Amino acid sequence: MHSIGADLHKQTIRLHVVDQARRKVAAQTLDCSDPKGIAKWLAPFRPFQLVVEATASYEWFVQLVEPLAERVVLAHPGKLRVIAESTRKSDKLDAKVLAEFLAMDMIPEAHRPTPRQRQHRALVRQRYYLRKRTTSVKNRIRRILSDYNADFPELFTQETRHERKRIPAKISPADRFVLNQLWREIDFNLEQIEEVDKALRAFAEKAPTPEAQARDILHAIPGVGVVTVEAFLSEVGDVRRFRSQKRVVAYAGLAPGQRESAGKTREMNITHRGSKLLRWALNQASWQLVRRDLHWRRIFEGIANRRGKKKAIVAVSRRLLCMMVSMVQSGQAYRPAAA
Repeated sequence: MHSIGADLHKQTIRLHVVDQARRKVAAQTLDCSDPKGIAKWLAPFRPFQLVVEATASYEWFVQLVEPLAERVVLAHPGKLRVIAESTRKSDKLDAKVLAEFLAMDMIPEAHRPTPRQRQHRALVRQRYYLRKRTTSVKNRIRRILSDYNADFPELFTQETRHERKRIPAKISPADRFVLNQLWREIDFNLEQIEEVDKALRAFAEKAPTPEAQARDILHAIPGVGVVTVEAFLSEVGDVRRFRSQKRVVAYAGLAPGQRESAGKTREMNITHRGSKLLRWALNQASWQLVRRDLHWRRIFEGIANRRGKKKAIVAVSRRLLCMMVSMVQSGQAYRPAAA
């Protein structure tokens, strides 16, 4: 059986075919805008297995080749450093190395989200994007008002929604124009967020039983609201795909890095790899949990006294994630620790 490496880019794809002895059979660069041409070029090499890196735009290609291939493998980009670190980096080499690794069954595989999980992620990530954009606009407003000593802490609370638009007369016409545009942008973003929330509620109503049960279980945790629950369910998906809690922690980018020197291993800051959205949601939920639950507050304060608040909240986020995974796996509800 042939092994084919695919190096996918926005406009082109490089394909490299090897036989079982890893000898080159063919190689070609094709245009992504011609999927029929790609399928036609691949057909003579059947039966074949194919590997492509799990980049953001792989799904259309996988769906194209699945009916043709005996096996389609998604390669984990982070674990294929041998390609990125190659001093002879080129598109041709990437596809060649992928094909050879596949022939030797040495490809580290990545998770492929289900169609439902992809839809879920699209909604949750859109909400995250809108929230970040709204925060950015709010910061711009505060910077402008600060120049006139007109900023105040309650500027964006619901209670001051109408009063906040009373722009002081001393503000220049240009800044007044910009502020009015920014206020309108915030209102538009908030309307968009409400629409996403409505779509998420409709999405949740059609959830299969395991997902619905997980959602109910997680909502019982103090400080863990809709945003955190949906981020967890959409980003993590089926918790059974992780062999251990350490792997889930690493997926969220909450695992501490390590550095070896003189035979000694030192623990560094978290890697920040993995799901930025999940890491952010857990951070927000952890602060709420620390404020509401005495047990978690004691954990936080104990770590903060030794290592500082930033590392303490990361540690709480890590424990919260592990607890959420355990609850979903066991089906057991949250039980507050004894005070």
